[in-house]
Amino acid sequence: MKSRYVIIASALFLSVASIAQKNEIKAAEKALKAGKSDEAITILTAAEYLTTNAPDAEKAQFLYVKGNAYLDLANKNVEADKNLSLAAKAYQELLAAENASGKSKYSAQAATSIVEIKNKLINGAIEDTKINKNAEGAKKLYEAYLLEKKDTINLYYAASTYVNAKDYDTALKLYEELKGLNYSGKATYYYAVNKVNSQEDFFNNAADRDRMVKMGTHEKPRTENVPSKRGEIYKNVALIYVQQGKMDLAKKAVSDARKANPDDTSLILTEANLYLESKDMDTYKKLISEALEKNPNDVDLIFNLGVVSAGAKNYSEAEKFYTKVIELNPKYINAYINMAAMKLDDEKAIIDEMNKLGTSSEDMKRYNVLKKKREDLFRATIPYLEKAVALEPNNVDVAKTLLNVYSALEMTTEYKALKAKM
Repeated sequence: MKSRYVIIASALFLSVASIAQKNEIKAAEKALKAGKSDEAITILTAAEYLTTNAPDAEKAQFLYVKGNAYLDLANKNVEADKNLSLAAKAYQELLAAENASGKSKYSAQAATSIVEIKNKLINGAIEDTKINKNAEGAKKLYEAYLLEKKDTINLYYAASTYVNAKDYDTALKLYEELKGLNYSGKATYYYAVNKVNSQEDFFNNAADRDRMVKMGTHEKPRTENVPSKRGEIYKNVALIYVQQGKMDLAKKAVSDARKANPDDTSLILTEANLYLESKDMDTYKKLISEALEKNPNDVDLIFNLGVVSAGAKNYSEAEKFYTKVIELNPKYINAYINMAAMKLDDEKAIIDEMNKLGTSSEDMKRYNVLKKKREDLFRATIPYLEKAVALEPNNVDVAKTLLNVYSALEMTTEYKALKAKM
């Protein structure tokens, strides 16, 4: 008799709890419909404990209203980032609950809301990165990935954005996750311009795009082939280790990358740069020779070799590579710009020394030597800057640099002629 009483009491307790939860959900729904999302959240938070032993249907309804309330707050820009995350969590719990119960009353609506949240996170991340809020943008991209893990591109962009935020530990963790997924990023994208709004629309496949073009709603079809990003991922892992001062791990990472991507010459450059930084010139030269042997006339490769050498202050080697680029492609403007910039790099040291000199006869003699050295340096840049301006007349930065050189050398006629063209 006593045990029967306990069973009846438990049943009565569950019944009362269920009624209480239903009432709370109805009250929250009413508040939500009245536009009082914060009030709905307060009601639901107070009733959260009632969901522990609630029937699956009521638990799903509770989570659905909860997700809608948080999403509404986010849409009203009330702590948008925080409430988007809370809404997404509620919808995901809803999907898991209905999946476990085999019922799906709210799953379709929840899935639609999750897509909406994902798009808001991505768009928010884009806006964040535009104003250099890279850490915030990276977090949103990672959250977008967690909402729909099949979209691994968001994990890739999150890792890259964490690099820009200089949060190397988190970036490394995400890159390792990408490696574990064997992510390549290689894809083909299909686009066509919508005739109604003149915007380029994305299509999942060529057949869908071509059908819309044939129907006359779209025009200017375009296909974009995106190469594999595996090499870049391995390379970034190596560069992060370099940033952390872990050269041995960096060398292993890039070595592994080359084994996985034997035809990626950019990885040879990365490995060469590692050995250049660690002063292992024999291995550096061996890798450079290997890169050139693979692509002896690849101007982009040779240009990058120049960049690597200039970055290591090995200017004679860099000049050799830039000169080779110009020989192979006289219209390769960046080779002219980098050559001039490299030569101008010595100006600061000259100016600093000149400013430290006094007025003694010995100091004045040294001043004149430095002045001539500076003028010679400027003259050496003129052919490269003039060629760059000729190739790209609208490049204001290059034109301004050339104007400054003309001014320093008191080349008034040339200065006025160039100024008139700007």
